[in-house]
Amino acid sequence: MREPVELRRRRILAVVESRGAVKVSALAAELDVSVVTVRRDVEELARAGRLRRGHGVARPVRDPAGPPAVPAPRDDDPAGDGGAIALVVPERHSYLYETLHGARTVLEEAGIRIALHIAPQAAGAERPLVERALADGARGLLIAPRWRNALSEELDYGWLAEVGVPTVLMERRPRPGSALHALDSVCSDHWYGIHLAVDHLVSLGHRRIVLAARDDSPTARTVRAAFASVAEARPEVEDWTVVLSSPDAVPGPGPAEPGYEGGGAPRSEGDPLDLAALLRERGATAAVLHGDVDALMLVQRLAESGVQVPRDCSVVAYDDVVAALGSTPLTAVAPPKADIGRAAAELLLHRLSPAPGAAGPVRRTELLPELKVRGSAQAIAPDEE
Repeated sequence: MREPVELRRRRILAVVESRGAVKVSALAAELDVSVVTVRRDVEELARAGRLRRGHGVARPVRDPAGPPAVPAPRDDDPAGDGGAIALVVPERHSYLYETLHGARTVLEEAGIRIALHIAPQAAGAERPLVERALADGARGLLIAPRWRNALSEELDYGWLAEVGVPTVLMERRPRPGSALHALDSVCSDHWYGIHLAVDHLVSLGHRRIVLAARDDSPTARTVRAAFASVAEARPEVEDWTVVLSSPDAVPGPGPAEPGYEGGGAPRSEGDPLDLAALLRERGATAAVLHGDVDALMLVQRLAESGVQVPRDCSVVAYDDVVAALGSTPLTAVAPPKADIGRAAAELLLHRLSPAPGAAGPVRRTELLPELKVRGSAQAIAPDEE
């Protein structure tokens, strides 16, 4: 006689709650039913909020190591999944793609459907994507706006503050006192990342340091400001300067921003940075380079100019997306990109949870980067100081 569905599902719950994460294949073998049947049961139990599912695994709702329980599906939800989480990131942005995959891991383990939206490079591209996602029934939003300049950021403040569903900003920190100041956010502590880079170079005896950085994203602008602050505060640093790392590293006006001139360094006319000449001019022996692709290209140009890394110039890259892949693997500051996504997704699930305290105070979470030492920076010789 075939076992009643509800009894089989109670047995699944009992096994999962007693053992923690259990593979669907193991449940099928233990219950003597097909994997397809158990997978269907696990999906239904997850939709009802009675367990969580991941890739071929069923997990208990009350597992303290996992994300919180999420609401059961609405009766009027035709998809039966309580609505998707909209995830919005810029196109061609490998740094934030790592963040995206971190968020995806958490949401999939919680059995939550993801609606991914890739924003093109045009100014204001995120708003219509979010509006479409909300019209499709999205119940939460994870977003990393491009924000190439200060004006494009401010233009998003009004509508993004009024989306009407729980929202978490990823790797973005709005201007203090702005409409988004009281929005949940999770980002890297880039000041600390720059501190790690400068401290590493200073510990190796370097006293004259160049930062070649971008200026076309919130991260880039934070890195530039942090370097000026850290270098100015270190008495060991005798000279420092900030320059653009590539000709296209400065923000320009977009379709919604006619005539706007971005702040920071002036737009380059297209000539690549001659880092070798700048190092000679400043007497610098070390450089911090943001981001990774620009760093690898600058190191190549240094070699073409007869400047060897790390023999003639020590280098620390910032981002650590591809820094390790160069012919000279670069020491790099590595923001916790995937962990940012995971923490943001867990915070959003907390907001969606029916548990007491889910609507608690706004959270502005910062995670610390780490320094990956690979040998592109070395101690300076005594006669070079």
